[in-house]
Amino acid sequence: MIKISVILTTYNSALTLQNTLDSIFGQTDLNKDFTFELLVADDCSTDKTQQILRNNQVDFICTEKHSGGPNKGRNLALKKVTGEYICFIDHDDVWEPDKTRCQLLFAKNYPIVSTGYQIIDHSFNRIINRFSDEYPRFYASNETFLHCLARDKKGQNFYFSTLMIHADLKRHEFEESFGCVDFDWILRIFENNPSVEIPQMMMSRHVYSSNLSLNDEFSGKDFYYSLLTLENYEEKYPEETKKGIKNLYGSRARYFFLKNKMKHSRKYFLYSPFQIKNMAYLASSFICSNFIRKTFHFYG
Repeated sequence: MIKISVILTTYNSALTLQNTLDSIFGQTDLNKDFTFELLVADDCSTDKTQQILRNNQVDFICTEKHSGGPNKGRNLALKKVTGEYICFIDHDDVWEPDKTRCQLLFAKNYPIVSTGYQIIDHSFNRIINRFSDEYPRFYASNETFLHCLARDKKGQNFYFSTLMIHADLKRHEFEESFGCVDFDWILRIFENNPSVEIPQMMMSRHVYSSNLSLNDEFSGKDFYYSLLTLENYEEKYPEETKKGIKNLYGSRARYFFLKNKMKHSRKYFLYSPFQIKNMAYLASSFICSNFIRKTFHFYG
């Protein structure tokens, strides 16, 4: 029977963890066509997270001290992987029942399989869809890597918790200098690898005001480490790197727009790609910004 290692990192996730666990244990054909090796790494939670894990008879490991991000735990879990494939899920994400079963249809021939997803934004009471009813899409070696490097939103659609990868890719560890950035890891696993996307919605990402992705300190670390990562590829992929840096500034600008910090937002928009969308956001930072923030999405 196929064994899949599922890596789950937790920190003070008592409000969302049970839904995440239920979605893992509720996978179609679990223990029939495949088994799970659930590897949970907790970052020294101070709420009831560890008790919920015990109540569900889930073993877990702990970081030596609170690291401030999921990467330390992810690396600890990667060292314990014994499955043929690896899936990842964050403590506030939920899988659809057919996710694993559908991904296994393609995993043998493709080292990376992603799915469509949705973002449920509880702060603004809206849902952002990133899925379709189209047929699976296949990507040649390096195709998705180059799109990721350019950060251009084209090509393969994926989110971290939608990925299923071959176990040999566990050699790629996550950075621990900042402890919370995965952009460099994404580039390393996609470089020189083909992949496939299952466009249907197989994962829900729940976003609250307390999410790490909406934390100013995390956002700053993500921006600066991603910038350093892009610069490492500048000589080999100059065109994509140039685009990636500009789009990174655009993402940073949209983050500040979302947080209603318009002065900072304008500064970064000036270095972003010259596009009608970006210019419209820049103009609206002076007027009607609240309407724009509530109506449109700004993730990435």
